[in-house]
Amino acid sequence: MKIYVCVKHVPDTAANIRPLGGAAFDETVKFIVNPYDEYALEQALRIRESGSGAEVIAVTVGKEVATSTLRTALAMGADRSILVKTDAYFTDSVETGRLLHSAVSRDGSPDLILTGRQSVDTEGMQIPYRLGVLFDMPVAVNVVTFSMVEGRVTVEREIEADVREVIEMTTPCVVGAAKGLNRPRCPTLPDMMKAKKKEIRVIPRADLGFPPPIPTVELLGLQAVPDRGRGTILEGDPEKMVRELLRLLREEARVL
Repeated sequence: MKIYVCVKHVPDTAANIRPLGGAAFDETVKFIVNPYDEYALEQALRIRESGSGAEVIAVTVGKEVATSTLRTALAMGADRSILVKTDAYFTDSVETGRLLHSAVSRDGSPDLILTGRQSVDTEGMQIPYRLGVLFDMPVAVNVVTFSMVEGRVTVEREIEADVREVIEMTTPCVVGAAKGLNRPRCPTLPDMMKAKKKEIRVIPRADLGFPPPIPTVELLGLQAVPDRGRGTILEGDPEKMVRELLRLLREEARVL
């Protein structure tokens, strides 16, 4: 049984992203495994540890530096990994889906593909669906419970109004993990040392035989979110505070 887990190399959510003009940004910030993808990887590891004898393969698309994210995935417990090497940080979801599909198809026949529900940088929320179409597999996203028995996967996914849907699928299938599905493990130092000996197969994008990408979505520029400033605490009797609040809304916030 082969389980492929799609992971993404993303800036730390606590990092201070500094735009450099156009679509460029300071890439010296700390990068991590996309947090939602950690839930996907943890679920794959639990399936293997349940006695299924599964092989867990982490796959990503990105620059050479994305190998650090794959090393983390290997330290968590993935058996091996694949990097589809590109020259740009941003690739649209159409291109990313095609590259992941090609890399996985060349490596083997997936019994299960796990992803995060979305990435925390671009938040496109499209990769699970695109992989489902390309592989002709059923898809469930935003999954918070998972079970698999004799080739049938049963999941619960959160939808609107605090309602959960129960979905049953046959394998192979694609599952997009959400927060709450499990608690991802933290690699220990011995795990990190063992990860250095595990395989990272690097496949240059050109080796997959695709023509130069024609982006369907073009990122024109990055802008820092304007500083909202500090809040104002009003003091005094209620009548004076109301008058001051109205003045602030009218003269500074300009919403009245």
